[in-house]
Amino acid sequence: MSCTITRRSVPHIWAFKRSDPDWRLARASGWSRADLMWERLMEAGCEAFYAGQTARAGRLFFAADALARGRFAKDDLRRATSPAARAMVRLAHGKDAGALIAEAQRGWLVAPDAVATMEIKPRIRSSLFHLRMEAKHRGQYQDNLRTRLGRIADETGETLAHLDSGEARHRHFARWRGEKPTVFDGTRKVLGAALLIPDAGAGSGTQR
Repeated sequence: MSCTITRRSVPHIWAFKRSDPDWRLARASGWSRADLMWERLMEAGCEAFYAGQTARAGRLFFAADALARGRFAKDDLRRATSPAARAMVRLAHGKDAGALIAEAQRGWLVAPDAVATMEIKPRIRSSLFHLRMEAKHRGQYQDNLRTRLGRIADETGETLAHLDSGEARHRHFARWRGEKPTVFDGTRKVLGAALLIPDAGAGSGTQR
């Protein structure tokens, strides 16, 4: 598969400019352009899927998949997410998605290692008290966060294991809207990988 992403695949609004606050924060946190682009492509694809625009969703997920293949390490958890999303589009159109599902399932096997090794940066707190408490109990806080994200990753694994059945095992993109971290670190990458998948049944009334 070619990893070239054409201008027609990516809306102009995603051309990162200095006025883009997310881009400035992401870069300052060590994220690459590909990291933020992948997240935005997957978000837009899920939104399109929700709106029944599955053909558009498929193009966006394909672009995200190509980007992940070309720019992310082979053991990057996000490389399992895009095939899963593409599979959802094919299933919505009544097409076979076995190869994509198998690829997503294989890629998700690294989830425990991804959660165990993800970078956790301090959260933005509303008061000096919260900052001091987080610093004082950072080890426990990080352990709790890894446990929580591990459970979410397990739920995504369950969804992938039954993806071809069309059953809504868990909610994913609907949760991303509320769970999306405010910081650009490893937790955001792992959570994006786990939740930037269309929810089963969300794309009913598809537009081809």
